[in-house]
Amino acid sequence: MSEWGAWANLGLRWLHLTAGIAWIGSSFYFMWLDSHLKAPAKRREGVAGELWSVHSGGFYHQMKFMVAPTGMPDELHWFKWEAYTTWISGFLLLALIFYVGADVNLIDAGRLALSRWQAIGIGLGTLVAGWLVYDGLCRSPLGKNLRVFGVVWFLVLTAAAWGLTRVFSDLGAVMHLGAIIGTVMVANVFLIIIPNQRRVVAQVLAGEAPDPALGKQAKQRSVHNNYMTLPVLFIMVSNHYPMIVSAPLNWLWLAGLGVTGWTIRHFFNLRNAGQVRFDVLALGALAFVTVAVLNETARPKPAGGVPPPRFADVRTLIDRHCVMCHAAAPTHKGVAAAPNGVALDSDAGLTRNAAKIYERAVATHSMPLNNETGMTDAERASLGAWIKAGAKVGS
Repeated sequence: MSEWGAWANLGLRWLHLTAGIAWIGSSFYFMWLDSHLKAPAKRREGVAGELWSVHSGGFYHQMKFMVAPTGMPDELHWFKWEAYTTWISGFLLLALIFYVGADVNLIDAGRLALSRWQAIGIGLGTLVAGWLVYDGLCRSPLGKNLRVFGVVWFLVLTAAAWGLTRVFSDLGAVMHLGAIIGTVMVANVFLIIIPNQRRVVAQVLAGEAPDPALGKQAKQRSVHNNYMTLPVLFIMVSNHYPMIVSAPLNWLWLAGLGVTGWTIRHFFNLRNAGQVRFDVLALGALAFVTVAVLNETARPKPAGGVPPPRFADVRTLIDRHCVMCHAAAPTHKGVAAAPNGVALDSDAGLTRNAAKIYERAVATHSMPLNNETGMTDAERASLGAWIKAGAKVGS
C-alpha cells in the first residue's frame, strides 16, 4: 500500500469509527427511551407515552405517538446519515484493504486459489446474498417471532462464517462476515425504516390515517439492528486479536462472540425495562468459555523438547519468512511500511519484538500472513525454542 493508501486507510478508519459511534449511540438511546416511556400524566390524543429527563443542565420532555401526530411539524429530524456514513466509510475501507489489496489480505492460496476478480466477486456477492436471505426471513412467518427468527438468523451467520473461513484468509473472512451484518443493518435503515417513515409522513400530510403496519415493520428491523450491534462492533476491532481471528475454530469464535454480544444487549434491554436477568448474562459467559476451551483444545501446541537453534539459523529463518514485510524498506508487493512498526531486519528489532513474534508465528500461526512463505511447524517450534531460551543474539 502506498503512502497515499495508508493516509486513506487512516482517514476512512476514523470516519468509520466516528460515524459508527453516532449511529450506535442513537440506536441505544432510542431503545432505552422506548423502555422508559410512561403513560402521559395528562391524556393527549394519540400519545402513547412520555418521559421527562434532565441532561447538561436542561430539562427535556419527550413524547411518543402511537403511530404519528395528527399534523407534521415544519422541521423533522431523520436519523439516517449516521447509518449511511458508517456503511459507506466501512465499504470503502473494505475495498481499500481487501479488494485493492486482495493478493495480500484476502486471497489465501492454501485454501482456494482465486484470482483477484474472483475473490472480489465472491466478497461482494456475500454482501448481497446476506441481505436477500435476511430480508426473506423477515418477510416469512419466522419474522413474526423474535426468538425463533434470532435462532435461525444466528445459524445462517454461523454457516456464513464457516464458509468464508474456507474461502478467504482468516482476516478477510472475519471482516466479510462483519460486512454482511453491517450491510443488513444499513439496508434495514435505507430500504425499510426510512421509506416506511416517509410513507407515514406522506399519509399524515395527505390527511389519511397512517398505516400502523409500516411502523411495526420499521420497529422490527430497528430491534434486529439493536441486537446485531455488539457482534459487529467486535468484528470491527478483531484485527487486534489474532488469537481469535487466526484460531483453529475462528468461525466458532465468531458464533460464540455473537451469542455473548446478543445476551449482553438483551440483558440491558431487559434492565431498561425494569427486569434484572443475570441468567441471560450467564448464558453469554457460558458461550464465551465453551468456545474458548474448544479453540484452545484444537490449537496446535508448540513442540516441546526442541533445543534452541543457533542465532544464525534464527536470522536465516526470519529473513526467509518475515523481512519482506517487516523491514525498514519492505519488498513485499503492497506493503509500504513495516506493519505496526515491527521491523525485523536488524538484530535489535528481532530481539525487541521477540514476544510479538512468539504470539503471531508460534502460538497463533497468524504470521506469515496466510502462510504464503510456507513456514513449517518445525520452523515455528525452533523459533519458539529460541525465544523461550531468552532470544539471545549470537547464541
